[in-house]
Amino acid sequence: MEEKKYELTDETMEIDGHILHRIRALKNIGETINVGDLGGFVENEENLSHEGYCWVYDNAKVYGNARIFGNARVYDNAKVYDDAVVERGAEVRDDAVVYEKAEVSEGAVVMGNAEVSGEAKIKGCAVVGGDSLVYDSAVVEDEAQVYGKAQVREGACVSGCVVISGNADIYGQAQVYGWAEISGNVQVYDEAQVKGNVCLYNDVEVCGNAVLDGDRKFYGKVQIDKELD
Repeated sequence: MEEKKYELTDETMEIDGHILHRIRALKNIGETINVGDLGGFVENEENLSHEGYCWVYDNAKVYGNARIFGNARVYDNAKVYDDAVVERGAEVRDDAVVYEKAEVSEGAVVMGNAEVSGEAKIKGCAVVGGDSLVYDSAVVEDEAQVYGKAQVREGACVSGCVVISGNADIYGQAQVYGWAEISGNVQVYDEAQVKGNVCLYNDVEVCGNAVLDGDRKFYGKVQIDKELD
């Protein structure tokens, strides 16, 4: 029978119609949590696994059918709810929110005021922060960074050493990967691909079947809607 590592205390709070309980450690967990230490809030024991080092800290809240397991951690005032999953060493911190059927895994971090929702997947040590939004079926992976007020949505994929910031909007079936840097009011959408050492700044639009590859930089108000030689 699985040994419990925490218990639900009588300290409760209500959020979105759910009654949450603060947790208390029943044994030492890793190097930072000792017997008797208080954690954050969960609705029930299905929200936080009793296995491994996963934990809910501070005033973080996990509820609904959300699940935290596989050494994942939720800190500060972060919220994870609905059917969201945080696993495999991932972290959600600050005032970030992960909800609906979103998944955060493989050492990824969601922080700041970021929101991850829909069926979005954040994985592979990716970082989503600032006031950014990642939603629908979008994927951010493999050390990619999304912050500022950027959005990654619909079926878009951002992968590799990519930095997306400002008010950038990546959507449709767009793919951004490699060593790209995108900042400002840039839009990448339709089935466009941005790869290699590409830099896009200000009001650039990349759309249609455009493919940007290699060492390229685009500034100002430019629309690219086809593959460039």
